[in-house]
Amino acid sequence: MNIGSSISVVVPVFNEEDNIYPLAQEIGSALKGICDYEIIFVNDCSADDTAITLTKLKNEISEIRVIHHLQRSGQSAGLRTGIFAAKNNIIVTLDGDGQNDPADIPSLLKKYEQSQDTHFAMVTGHRITRKDSWAKRYASKIANIIRAQLLKDDNPDTGCGLKLFDKNLFLRLPYFDHIHRFLPAVAKREGCKIFVVPVNHRRRNHGVSKYANFQRLVVGIVDLLGVMWLIRRYPKNTDSKE
Repeated sequence: MNIGSSISVVVPVFNEEDNIYPLAQEIGSALKGICDYEIIFVNDCSADDTAITLTKLKNEISEIRVIHHLQRSGQSAGLRTGIFAAKNNIIVTLDGDGQNDPADIPSLLKKYEQSQDTHFAMVTGHRITRKDSWAKRYASKIANIIRAQLLKDDNPDTGCGLKLFDKNLFLRLPYFDHIHRFLPAVAKREGCKIFVVPVNHRRRNHGVSKYANFQRLVVGIVDLLGVMWLIRRYPKNTDSKE
């Protein structure tokens, strides 16, 4: 498969010094011969040797670009920074902890190709077999059920970091912290068609999760109410013709 387009892979990272190198190699292997690409790592003011590792990677792999936040800003801000800096229109996002499998990117690209009859399309991964703790899987399952019922976002696993969409779509979206967990909902608000592709999920080999289950719950409730408000306040009659 060759999509005939270039893509930008955006990876926000915070304290992931041991995961970055193998992840970059896997992304390159997954996309070799499929399309031209760039990999944008956004270092969210890491306190470990992430910055040093990224500098070495940049010198070894020509497709890599590195952007450093000067203060801790969060995952959504990291995605936003990388997407704004992207040179290509097709954006792929994935987490920097290595749990998303870059080998699934071609499947998302294939589905995106098939969806080009729509104005905007977003392809999201669905982690069929989660490799997280029981508590994390259970909390995520409950959150997904509640979110799906309230937002009707056509997505069973909005927390999966592996997503593909048009940069121009993202630029139309209202930005807020933690938007990365609600991208399908706010994209659908813009008339975007959502497609879901089953993807692999792997155990974290290095480092620790940046979120506690209770923290996710509290923040998620507040954000959910905010997104519900955004969707309700979207003007319905915006069709126009010149």
